[in-house]
Amino acid sequence: MTRQSFVYGALILVMAGFFNRFIGFIYQILMIRLIEPEGVGLFNMVYPIYIMALVLAGAGIPVAIAKLVAEEVAKNNLSGAYRIFYLALACIACTSLSFTCLIIIGTPFLKAHIFPRPDAYSCFFALIPAIMIVSLCSAYRGFFQGLQQMTPTAVTQIAEQIVRISAGLTIAYLLLPKGVAYAAAGLSLGVVCGELVGFLLILWIYLARRPPVGTLPKYAPERPGAIALRIFQLAVPVTLTRFISTALLSIDALLIPRRLATSGLSLSEATAVYGQLVGIAEPLLFIPSIITISLATALVPAMSDALAQNNLALVRGRCEEAIRLTMLAGLPAATIFLLLSEEFCTVFFGYREAATALSVLAIGGPFLYLQQTTIGILQGLGRAGRPLKNLVLASLFKITGIYYLTAIPGVSIRGAAFSLVTGYVIMAFLNYRDLKLITNFRPDWHYVLTKPLLASLGMAAVIWQAKENIPALIFPPLFQLGLYLLLGGITYIGLLIITGGLHIHDLNRLKQLFKIR
Repeated sequence: MTRQSFVYGALILVMAGFFNRFIGFIYQILMIRLIEPEGVGLFNMVYPIYIMALVLAGAGIPVAIAKLVAEEVAKNNLSGAYRIFYLALACIACTSLSFTCLIIIGTPFLKAHIFPRPDAYSCFFALIPAIMIVSLCSAYRGFFQGLQQMTPTAVTQIAEQIVRISAGLTIAYLLLPKGVAYAAAGLSLGVVCGELVGFLLILWIYLARRPPVGTLPKYAPERPGAIALRIFQLAVPVTLTRFISTALLSIDALLIPRRLATSGLSLSEATAVYGQLVGIAEPLLFIPSIITISLATALVPAMSDALAQNNLALVRGRCEEAIRLTMLAGLPAATIFLLLSEEFCTVFFGYREAATALSVLAIGGPFLYLQQTTIGILQGLGRAGRPLKNLVLASLFKITGIYYLTAIPGVSIRGAAFSLVTGYVIMAFLNYRDLKLITNFRPDWHYVLTKPLLASLGMAAVIWQAKENIPALIFPPLFQLGLYLLLGGITYIGLLIITGGLHIHDLNRLKQLFKIR
């Protein structure tokens, strides 16, 4: 298997991400209409706790695999890369099995003292089998990412998504007559089915396509203790960052419904409003994360490779390219969600009131996307502890805002959304500050930010005029939304070309996706 360039690997993940997000968007629409916001809110009360268990089970080892394998490959030492992978795989098997057992033992405590609603128990318990499956699968993905081969990750993500959606909706539909809690548990079973298929597929790809060792130079084998030390020096801060991140998401999931109830809503109403936030507004806001998360995934081995070559110019160049791509995608997306929040929530989900949260979240969109990209850069530079510190500080402001603002009658879900935006902004600025200090990174902001921003403002003016001058009764709502997006998209791309925000090499990179590598 040949290595892929940083941008090419990211684009592979972006294409898979677009497909997954598209069918995931359809899934979100069907899920909202099948089990309604209350059921979605119930599922999302326990899902962050499941993610937290995954983080502990994986112990940050997949990221360490990707980084350390990339370093060994850069030194032409594939045998060393395999030694790292095998030891890391054994470690992750032990940690995932241990945490699966602990979760099974501790589930009754969660039911009695943690979950806002006791009927969330069945939804959470159904997710437990996926913990070990996901952990092992992520180790194999980390190995291929270290080889800068993103295709196996992309293929298995697509397979997972297809099975998860089809199985989840089918089981939820069959269990719906028993109640919304059983239907939400059906979604959990769909997650398990999808992850199992993804793991079996990545295992088959590894057995069939792993690169041979014999053609490369031999190096003196590194001691297992030294390898383990290298793994956990990176894995521990990554685990702490992800654990705290998911723990804070869990706090959000437990705190927001309770504070909504304090504002005057019943527990059922609070669950439904929370479901609109996490089931409608946030999934829409996270659509551009297809690009930023793909960049973050590809940046870890790409940065490690550049550092192994001691090429700081390449490091800074890849940083600037990643941030530019983030702004090119994030700024217009945030503009669209801000101007067309009601149209998106009404046309696709049938819940116009969810636009209240989406319009506030859209303001923080570019900072969310920049946060995701810079985390990938810092992890690739071996500074995974920096995002952890920044996350803790940003989250203090976010949780304080959620506690006080969400409970105010009349502010309610707007307060929760504004608090989330505050966290995005603080985290993005702190990550960027650390990136400057570590690499002396000084991007050309006129090229990276100003041109996409001007194009986004021009797009906003066109969409605003279209909304004001095209009567809503002329076209069906879906066609009307499509027309706004078409006019806005043409304007944005046109202004980018005019201002020089897009170049011929950007198009050449896209063409590379359709060539056989």
